[in-house]
Amino acid sequence: MSDIRTLALQCRDAAQQLGQLSTQARSALLVSMADALGADAPGILAANEKDLQAARDKGVGTAMLDRLALNPSRLAGVADALREVAALPDPVGEVTRDYVRPNGIRVQKVRVPLGVIAMIYEARPNVTADAAALCIKAGNGVILRGGSEAIHSNMAIAASLKRALRQAGLPEAALTLVEDLRRETMLELLQLNDIIDLAIPRGGEGLIRFVAEHARVPVIKHYKGVCHLFVDDSADLDLAVRLLIDGKVSRPAACNSLETLLVHEAIASRFLPVAAAALRERGVELRGDTATQALLADVLPASEADYAAEYLDLILSIRVVPDMGAAIAHIQRYTSDHTEVIATGNPAHGETFVHALRSAVVMVNASSRFSDGGELGLGAEIGISTTRLHSYGPMGLEALTVERFVVRGEGQVRH
Repeated sequence: MSDIRTLALQCRDAAQQLGQLSTQARSALLVSMADALGADAPGILAANEKDLQAARDKGVGTAMLDRLALNPSRLAGVADALREVAALPDPVGEVTRDYVRPNGIRVQKVRVPLGVIAMIYEARPNVTADAAALCIKAGNGVILRGGSEAIHSNMAIAASLKRALRQAGLPEAALTLVEDLRRETMLELLQLNDIIDLAIPRGGEGLIRFVAEHARVPVIKHYKGVCHLFVDDSADLDLAVRLLIDGKVSRPAACNSLETLLVHEAIASRFLPVAAAALRERGVELRGDTATQALLADVLPASEADYAAEYLDLILSIRVVPDMGAAIAHIQRYTSDHTEVIATGNPAHGETFVHALRSAVVMVNASSRFSDGGELGLGAEIGISTTRLHSYGPMGLEALTVERFVVRGEGQVRH
């Protein structure tokens, strides 16, 4: 039996123990894990610095470095996210339907853990803790396969979390970190459809496509985040600038950052100079269509590839559109089904925008950066799905459960 199959079987056995714990026990475990991260912060940050230095030596880009980096504040935020998940309502055991059939049998649909979740991710070491917290809260075992660029950080975080499992008298295998980072091992993991119940890849488009193309287990995924902001002719322009700056500049490497700005032609001459000044002040490179270039100096021409691009950097594409219909048509052509935003003072326009688009998250007068599990009240998110399966959009605890039927009778038979 291969090592990865053995690890997966051990995780499955441990998951069965987790699923039988009370809500209080699983929540207390997460609080202990958060405390362990705080106690081990110096060692975790030192391990992270090893990963950062190796990345710098390889000349990786700023976006990857930002995803990889931990600091005291970020690590404290990771621990706080575990406490927030611990405090969330437990979906396990929730009755979502309850009815009695004419023959007297009582039928319920009840949430139960999925079983074993395989997380395959790169760069972001916080995923190690976030994924473990959500999976364990929902009664699942988790197999974590991070990237080589974060291996020291991931091992240090996993060691802290495992200590909390040991102290609670639970099997460490409930949280399994794969330290063998060969591609062959990952491929074997993705074939274990008799053990793994769901795979969730998080990272660049290349990684996600690789997982989707090679997995024999179900995969929840999103390939990229090409997020748009449309500034309607009725918009409060100061509000629109705030949404634009927060969406583009606050963390450009995030998948919920803005990549394209669409502006109604009726307000373009008033809005774009102000918006461009604010963006340039913050180091954003602008690329636009001919109408944009006519209004703004030093704007690079935007190509079709630009409008389809997920920059994950301080670069923004701009297009001036004649009306909301043209804005919607542009988004429908280039969307990645992640997050779309409208700035508008007309509620009817906001509703039209919402109903015309099928993206996982649609915002009216709110920043795209709220497209996040924590910000939407889910606690730390385990991923974002743009595949229309059992979960769509940011994924929290409920997405790690499945509804089954529980039937209670008094001896009824069908025939």
